[in-house]
Amino acid sequence: MISALNQLVDFIDGHLTEEINVDDLAISLGMTEYHLRRMFSSLAGMPLSEYVRRRRMTVAATDVLGTGDLLAIAVRYGYGSTEAFSRAFRSVHGVGPSDVRRNGGPLRTQPQLRFRLTVEGNTTMDTRIADRPAFKLIGHSARVPLIHSGPNPHIQAHIASLPVSEHARLKELSNTNPAGLLQVSADVDPDYTEGSELTYLHGVAVTETTPVPEGLDTVEVPAGTWAVFHAEGAYPEVLQSTWASTATDWFPSNPWRLRPGPAIVAVLDRAADFRTASCELWLPVERG
Repeated sequence: MISALNQLVDFIDGHLTEEINVDDLAISLGMTEYHLRRMFSSLAGMPLSEYVRRRRMTVAATDVLGTGDLLAIAVRYGYGSTEAFSRAFRSVHGVGPSDVRRNGGPLRTQPQLRFRLTVEGNTTMDTRIADRPAFKLIGHSARVPLIHSGPNPHIQAHIASLPVSEHARLKELSNTNPAGLLQVSADVDPDYTEGSELTYLHGVAVTETTPVPEGLDTVEVPAGTWAVFHAEGAYPEVLQSTWASTATDWFPSNPWRLRPGPAIVAVLDRAADFRTASCELWLPVERG
């Protein structure tokens, strides 16, 4: 995977003035676009689309400092107007092309990324692989922004809006694994862009044939394989660090890749104040 990501950034740098078809590129690297985007964003700390834009604007700055027509430069880098090009340029450099041409800067450079696998061996991930038939996730859903670090106040508000009796009712409906009350993230942006919206469902798993009570939302989950990661400690930090470790440690070391589908957190045990918890992170996977 590390080699594939380095081939990806080399390809991007060689085709900055062309349209980049990530799906075709992923296939040529023996990966899926979904897995490629998720692994890139997890390891690079930015979405793939953002990296491409930063590299384009880094290289485009050299052209802007010359005497060429700005519209011709905009078209060269895939923009249909100087206005669209100026917005992208300003979002990277903080100033517009005309300002740079007049003052020589300031310019912000995005270096070419280079991925390396650092082997430390000091962290053992408690993981199992589970094959599951089709099932349903039922409960109460809401659209919330993605937040990478710390508690998500939008999710907290959604859960707090539910009566205590509803949590108990949902738990009684659970009749298959993952067991118990679940925190489900679905429809997540493959680039894992912070602030992008996802569907969060607070609910339980039931068998495919279980009738869904009126008033509950449903996420249909097809049959497939899951990687299940056990984590315990300060919450939600331990869960977020485990999630990050799947990209930095587990996927590069194992013959599995992410496939589209919901990410599920099953809270097995927790302190009364929820500051610590024992939980499982279920991620949909397939053989690489």
